[in-house]
Amino acid sequence: MIHKAMRTTEDAIDSDGFVARAYFPGHLEPGNPDHGLGPLATIMESFLAPGTHIKLHEHVVDEIVSWVPVGVMRHDDPEGGHLIVDADHLMVMNAGWGFWHEERVHNDDPPLRMLQIFVRPHAEALKPGIQHGRLTAPRANTWRDVFGPTGSGAPFHVRNAVHCRDIHLAAGGTAILPTELGRKTYFFVFEGSVTADGQSFGEGESGLLTEAEDMPMQAVGDAVVLTFVIDMQAEVCRGGTVGDGETVHAMAARARR
Repeated sequence: MIHKAMRTTEDAIDSDGFVARAYFPGHLEPGNPDHGLGPLATIMESFLAPGTHIKLHEHVVDEIVSWVPVGVMRHDDPEGGHLIVDADHLMVMNAGWGFWHEERVHNDDPPLRMLQIFVRPHAEALKPGIQHGRLTAPRANTWRDVFGPTGSGAPFHVRNAVHCRDIHLAAGGTAILPTELGRKTYFFVFEGSVTADGQSFGEGESGLLTEAEDMPMQAVGDAVVLTFVIDMQAEVCRGGTVGDGETVHAMAARARR
């Protein structure tokens, strides 16, 4: 019932204190030629050492969610944004027709491990913008809304049909995976290990549930899991660098080896 992917072992980026590993949810679905699952394009697991500075660069089209449960990511942009993203705060960059920013970790900050989630919007040349704010406090063994489609009521929005939730499972705790009729659920184990559908999933491993049915997940030890409920029929724009660009195809080719 659940298709499984092991942790990525090859680095997509390794430069000057910045390491990133790419996860391609589309690879879990047999016969899917796309590296993404409809509007969910890619997940990047990023590691930044203290003192690392990723210089000013542009994103286009993609909706980029920075989820930082460990460490501190410092964002700056030419529009005057000076933002801190950490376990209590989320940032969504709706790149649209273009958004420039830079990222850094101060010398006295802890090492950073984060996920950057790339969502394909429903159209090209949308207005760029940025969302930043406090997440609700996590409650053990309870799903928490992270972001959802515009108008969904989630605290942060992306411009396509992907609804993201996270959970902090205590050892032995159980929760039912979020599902929705006609949609697929992809999950990523950020920390710890869980069991579901008779399979074990450790840190950095992921799974795809293709049918909307009750599927319990149980933590072997304390665990942090992120889920995405995805409308595979949604219109998507593939014009972003990560949404469907040459860079991500090169990453995908390496990941398949």
